[in-house]
This record gives sequence, C-alpha cells and structure tokens, in this order.
Amino acid sequence: MAQDNPAKLRHRIVAGFAGNVVEWYDFALYGYLAGVIAPVFFPSDDPTAGLIATYGIFAAGFLMRPLGAAVFGWFGDRYGRARTMQISVALMALPTLLLGVLPTYAQVGVLAPVLLVMVRLLQGLSVGGEFSSSATYLVETAPEGKRGLTGSWANIGSMTGSLLGVGAAALVTSAFDAQALADWAWRLPFLGGAVLGLSAIALRRNLHASEHFEEHSAGREDTSPLLQAFTTNRHETLLAMAFAASYGTCYYIAFVYLPEWLVSQGLMARDAALGINTAMTVLVIPLMPLFAIVGDRLLPRRTWIALAVGGVAMVAWPLHQWMLSSGGSLASVVVAHAVTFALLSVPLGSAPALFVEMFPQEDRLSGYSVAFNIGVGVFGGLTPMIATSLIAATGLAVAPAVYMALAGLLAVVVLSQVPDRSRAPLR
Repeated sequence: MAQDNPAKLRHRIVAGFAGNVVEWYDFALYGYLAGVIAPVFFPSDDPTAGLIATYGIFAAGFLMRPLGAAVFGWFGDRYGRARTMQISVALMALPTLLLGVLPTYAQVGVLAPVLLVMVRLLQGLSVGGEFSSSATYLVETAPEGKRGLTGSWANIGSMTGSLLGVGAAALVTSAFDAQALADWAWRLPFLGGAVLGLSAIALRRNLHASEHFEEHSAGREDTSPLLQAFTTNRHETLLAMAFAASYGTCYYIAFVYLPEWLVSQGLMARDAALGINTAMTVLVIPLMPLFAIVGDRLLPRRTWIALAVGGVAMVAWPLHQWMLSSGGSLASVVVAHAVTFALLSVPLGSAPALFVEMFPQEDRLSGYSVAFNIGVGVFGGLTPMIATSLIAATGLAVAPAVYMALAGLLAVVVLSQVPDRSRAPLR
C-alpha cells in the first residue's frame, strides 16, 4: 500500500535523492579525475600503465559492492529499508573525507596506494547497500501508477551526484595549472563530498518506514532472503544480473570513460571534454522522470527500456567513428553525447521500478542488491579498465564502441525474457 501523505512523500523522495547524490558524487569524481590521480599514487614512465592501475583501484571499490549488497540486502529484508538507508550513507561520509586527506606515494611510498585501496573498498561496501535500498524503498512507497516516476528519483540523485562530480572535476582542472592540480587541488572536490554526506545523514534521521514492507513482512517464515534469491527466485536474480551488467557497461562507457577516451585519442583537451560531459548530464536529469512517466502510462516498462538500449547498440560505433574521423569536432562530440545520454535516460529513469517489480517482497532487496551490484558494480565498474585494455590490445580506437554495442544487444535479449509487471501490483 502506498503512503500518500504529501509531506511524507516529499521527505522520502528527498532522503532517497540526497543519499544517492553523496554516493555517486564520489565514485563519479574518482573516475573523471583518474588521469590526474594516476601519477600521484602510481608513479610510472608509462601513462597507460598508470591509468590502468588507477582504474584497477576504481574497480576494486566496486568489487566490494556485491558483499555490501549481500549484507545490506539481508538487513533490509529483515529489518526494513529505512534503517538500511541510514547506515549506508553514514558509511560513505567518512571514507570520502579520508580520501581527500590521503598521503601520496612521494610522502609515504607503497603505503599510499594501500590506503587508497582500503578507502575504496569501504566506499564500495557502502554503495552496495545504498542505491538498491533507496530505489526499493521509493518504489514500494510510490503512489498508485507512479512507481517508475517515484523510483526514478534514486537515479536522479545518482546523476545529480555524477553531475556534481564531473562539474567539480571540470572546475579544478580549469582553475588550477597542472602542477597545482597534481600537488593538492585534486583533493578539494573530495573534501566537499564529506559536507554533502553530513547533510544526507541529517535528512535520513527520521525516515518513515515502508508500509508495503511492514504489511508483508509480518509473520513471514524465518528463511534467508539471500538464499531465496539464489534458489526460489534464481531465474529473476540471474536475469536481473545479466541486464544490470549489460546496461552498466553502456552507462560507464558513456558517462565515465568517454571524456578520458577523447583525451587519450588527442581529440579534445581534458577541461573541454569534461565541460561537454557536464552539460550533457544536465540534459539527462529532467529526461529521466519524463521518460519514466512513459513507462508508467504509455508503453510497458520492459518494452520501453528495450527500445532505448537497442538504440544505444545501433548508434555506438557510428558516433564514435564520427568523433574520430572529424578529429573531435565540437558538433560530433556534442551530438554523440546528446544522443547516447538521451537514450540511456530511459533505463536510468525506469530501470529502478523494473528491478523492484521483478522480485517478491520476501527477498526483493537481497535479490535486487546482489544482482544489481554484481552486474553494474563488477562488470560496469571494470568497464573503463576493459575499454582502455581493448584499445591497447587491438590498436582500434573504436574498440570501446564495439564493446558498448554488444552490451546493448545483450540487454535487449535479456529483457525479452523478463515478464513485464509495470501494470500489476507488487508481489
């Protein structure tokens, strides 16, 4: 049953939104500044090797997400989504602060990358519980006929965090020279993230419980939600995992790796590439709720998402080839961003509701969390490193685009096996 009190609805949406801003600000920021951070923690005469090493640390944080998903998913299915959201955002604020004050390789030697790995692992644990918990909470408490729209606020928060992350990266790269940026200025955006974390903690102090969870959890048998996700509901979990992996690959190539690709191919300066990425991310934020309404009212949610990711698969190679052949012309880069980002706005807005609708209440958060975090966390998190390695191995500058097209096609195939429950009550 949805909780329709307007004040409570606003509080839930703001709380879910704010937590995802904090979580994804830091993860996106690290990805955008990877090229700057590499020599600080991994001195090397080979810039590509340093970049791959840095993206390896980026992926290391994501490898903790499945563990965080298992822990927080079990906790959320047992004790409620609201409590889980309160804990997960608190676990993000501290390591964000720590990342901003870490010593460099020049200061403490090998201890520097070791400390960096530890911070990233703790952040990955937190992210494993945050997004799926808030998305589940928002969809379960959504008004009738607005599950897609209400659930989209989880990704509106994550995209706003990503926007702030790339905006902060663009600001420091343009405001400081290369030496100052490498010496100390890269720390400033991370310290700012700690302030965002404290604000999100305050917003979640008195979060209202999910009535759907309270009604359906009463008197349930003492079974393991995590075990159910891999036994009774194994089919749903595997489908969700495969879709999350393919969709996450497309997302990370477009939103995280593309600016670095433009720089590495000599097509555009870093500050210009980050500036365009920032501007195009602004486009995505209003499109997500608008496109989510289409899945609520006009087209079945599954069909709507499949059309969009199929479109991504079709345009990936032509758009990358255009950017390359034009020498990184402004028109080609802007159009490539705009088309790809607009298409990905559909799953960004509607996928949270799709994932929640796939699972029954008994193991919903466990199944969603583990599937999403293995799919997006592991496969998506490894995407920048894989894309860089594909170019080095094949010598093809458009190799990441081919990888993206294959991922989009896989997503369509997986979605064809997912039952559409966008017009049915939650189980």
